[in-house]
Amino acid sequence: MHRFYLPPDECLKDPPRLSERESHHALNVLRVRPRDRVVVLNGAGDELLCEVLNAERRALTLRIVQKNAIPPLPYQVTLVQAVARGKAMELIVQKATELGAHRIVPILSERTVAQVDAEAVPNKVEKWVASTVEALKQCGSAWLPRVEAPLTAQAFLARGDRSVCVWVGPEGDFTPAEINAVRAAGALPITLGPLVLRSETAAIYSLSVINYELQSKRGQNGHLK
Repeated sequence: MHRFYLPPDECLKDPPRLSERESHHALNVLRVRPRDRVVVLNGAGDELLCEVLNAERRALTLRIVQKNAIPPLPYQVTLVQAVARGKAMELIVQKATELGAHRIVPILSERTVAQVDAEAVPNKVEKWVASTVEALKQCGSAWLPRVEAPLTAQAFLARGDRSVCVWVGPEGDFTPAEINAVRAAGALPITLGPLVLRSETAAIYSLSVINYELQSKRGQNGHLK
C-alpha cells in the first residue's frame, strides 16, 4: 500500500488533503484513484489508513478509516554529523531516518570541507528535511527526526545535551581541540576498524550498531532493561 506524508496539523483538517507535491506523485506517478486506500504518516507517531475521496489535480482529498498510534522508541539517539559535501549529507540524513535517529544536528567543524553560508542555511535545512520525509515514507516509520540548523561543535556542547549522541567527523576528522572538548563533555572515542571509512559510511555504520545494541537491551515491554 502506498505511503504518503502529511504534517500533524494538516491531518486534523476535515477532510485532510495531501499537499500539491504529494498529490502530484500520487496521481501521476503511482496512479492513485478515488476509492483506493493509502497509508498516511504524520511523523508524530500516527499511522493513518485512508480512503481517497477525490483525486483532483492539485489535492488528494482523504477520509481517515483507521488511526494507529505508534509509540516512539524507548531511547532517543541524536546524530551529530559534520556537514558532508554534496549529496553525501542528504544520504546521511536519509539513512539516519531509516535507522531511527531522533534528531540530526549538522556540525560545522574547523575541518569541514563543505561550506555553508548563512544565507544558504534555510535551503540546506529544507533539503535535508525533504530527505527525512522521503525516507519516512520509504521505511514506514511513524516518527520524523528533527533536523537542526548547522552550528559549531562548541555551540552544541554549550547546550549540555544529555541524550545518546553519535558524533561523526568531517573528511579531515575533528581537530584535536574539538576532540578534547567532546571528550570533556563525556564522549567516548571508538574505532570502526582498521579501514578509513567515508563520513556517510561511518554514520550509517555507527547508527546501525547502536540501534542494534539498544534494541537488544529492551525488555519484553519495550523499555530498556
